[in-house]
Amino acid sequence: MVDPDEENLKLISIFHYVVGGLGVLFACLPLIHLTVGLMIVTGRFNQMIQQGRPHGDLFPEAFGWLFVVLGGVFFLVGQSVAVSMIVTGRFIALRKNYTFAFVIACVECLFIPFGTALGVFTLITLSRDSVKALFNGNGSNQISH
Repeated sequence: MVDPDEENLKLISIFHYVVGGLGVLFACLPLIHLTVGLMIVTGRFNQMIQQGRPHGDLFPEAFGWLFVVLGGVFFLVGQSVAVSMIVTGRFIALRKNYTFAFVIACVECLFIPFGTALGVFTLITLSRDSVKALFNGNGSNQISH
């Protein structure tokens, strides 16, 4: 008979891979802002908008740098969280680094709707004493590599 905790951990691990992959994809959206910011800083954006009309700069350079910095920060933070979700899926599959998995599950709750659902189910599952025993190596079916 299959242990329900083992089955839950297997599913949660797979869902971490899926949500992490989606996170990697969606974390690329700030690259649009970064590109627009670089176009403003280099003057290309003003050239495209004006198309030969002499109106001066429509967007100041500081505005472009704001786009560059914020786009870059959101991109890096998003990629870091997404990769952390994927790594957490691997740790859960290997029954290692319980604390890391628990902390990332808490962070996932901020990402509505999929991250919230995954984070809540992960926290509920990781809070069980029987699951803690699996992470401590006291379980009967621990995965080895």
